[in-house]
Amino acid sequence: MVFDRGSGRIPSTGFKGFVRRTGLVLANLIGVTTMSIGGAQPPQPPQPATGAPAPSAPAKPNAPERNAPSPTENIPNRAERESRRDRRSEMSRPRGRGPLDGLRPEGLPMIGVLEDKDRIFTNLYGFHDWTLEGAKNRGAWNATKDMLDLGRDWIITNIKNSGLRGRGGAGFSTGLKWSFMPKEVKDRPHYLVVNADESEPGTCKDREIMRHDPHLLIEGCLIASFAMQAHACYIYLRGEYVLERQRMEAAVRQAYEAKLIGKNNIHGWDFDVYIHHGAGAYICGEETALLESLEGKKGQPRLKPPFPAGAGLYGCPTTVNNVESIAVVGTILRRGAEWFAGFGRPNNTGTKIMSISGHVNRPCNVEEAMSIPLRQLLEDHCGGVRGGWDNLKAIIPGGSSVPLITREMSETALMDFDSLREMRSGLGTAAVIVMDQSTDLVRAIARISYFYKHESCGQCTPCREGTGWMWRVLDRMAIGEADPSEIDLLLEVSTQIEGHTICALGDAAAWPVQGLIRHFRHEIEERISSYRSRRANFAGHAIAAE
Repeated sequence: MVFDRGSGRIPSTGFKGFVRRTGLVLANLIGVTTMSIGGAQPPQPPQPATGAPAPSAPAKPNAPERNAPSPTENIPNRAERESRRDRRSEMSRPRGRGPLDGLRPEGLPMIGVLEDKDRIFTNLYGFHDWTLEGAKNRGAWNATKDMLDLGRDWIITNIKNSGLRGRGGAGFSTGLKWSFMPKEVKDRPHYLVVNADESEPGTCKDREIMRHDPHLLIEGCLIASFAMQAHACYIYLRGEYVLERQRMEAAVRQAYEAKLIGKNNIHGWDFDVYIHHGAGAYICGEETALLESLEGKKGQPRLKPPFPAGAGLYGCPTTVNNVESIAVVGTILRRGAEWFAGFGRPNNTGTKIMSISGHVNRPCNVEEAMSIPLRQLLEDHCGGVRGGWDNLKAIIPGGSSVPLITREMSETALMDFDSLREMRSGLGTAAVIVMDQSTDLVRAIARISYFYKHESCGQCTPCREGTGWMWRVLDRMAIGEADPSEIDLLLEVSTQIEGHTICALGDAAAWPVQGLIRHFRHEIEERISSYRSRRANFAGHAIAAE
């Protein structure tokens, strides 16, 4: 594909050909490229003239950056967005057709709920320059000093008001978590630790941020550390993320060279960033196990209390946050808490990167508004379920650790914390794993059980013994070599593991098993009955032969 190196633009013909060959979602490409095919370009910050004075601090809290739309003029409120959504529904394609069936009409808003101009991660697919210069052109590091000048309380209050909840799976209020840190720094320094140990099966969102938009993460680290009075931040990457580590290290060097971080930096807050590479253990995604590993110890969860905010890294006050939770902070403060809170339902606000894999026509990562209907997410961005919606069997909506839901439940499910909790599942990391009618669900859950058995640190007896026992039983059930009474026994054991371990790995191992039995018990029973029938026939032939 040919592009103009001077302007960075891709010719229309080359762009359309690229879309057809790769099968990527056109609407997503429009949002992350600097050319326009019926879609708005990402806002470009103005370049100050040489020797121009530094931008003055915003006159009031939540003041947007100069190049951003005014919250009262250009950003639609909830009623306007719902009206646009209704109009899109009236003009939508028949269900089961993907966005590449034809170019969208001129002026028609993008498919899905989130519009291109509201995307935070405008380089999610890596079509732009990931370096400092490219990040600044997309708005990163814009008015960062002004935000720090407004003070720690202003930052924490706005993050609380935005409704941002942890994007790593737990969904705890980010601003509230920051407020737990001690108000004063005494004899122990404060630390921020970014959990980039992205090991949940099905989840692949944080790696795209670190590959393609690392400066959004580094800027967010500076802002969050300032709010919690931390002068050092550690970013802990999973062992398999080699390219991501190299990209993050290069971005950190660029930030140091530009005096954006480090001692005596232009923001007036001494701040250091350290990149730490783990060894590939899933358990180190648990925040206290991560801290143990960071200190050079065996990665095993700690008993709580004390919580990290009181005694974390090296026994000092520490906050551990997910990559996405930190990377969105700068944009939220630039555009305003009300802007971010305008997406999704109450208590489920903002945007979220969702990873869709499995039996869909076009698996992808996509940034969407919280509370988007699950079916709309799959059909608008992934071209629908392979073989059509009626071919859908089950969906794991939030990574392998949450219970699956059925096709009927998926019809009404919304991609947010509350909707999926009401269905006795969870949003988790929003890693959607789609399984069609060809899927052997018993064997699939058995494979997930093996993963958790393998990744258990062995510290807690229920997890150490229970995960292996559940896997062995499910492995027999996958071929039918079990007794029907073992189904209830398996369910009972899973409840004995759930909630009886130091960390949530025991819960993560139990929930998929519970979801299988809750919704697809009949498949296990049929498997056992079929196995017994085959064994009986074989035994009868053997007796007759004698």
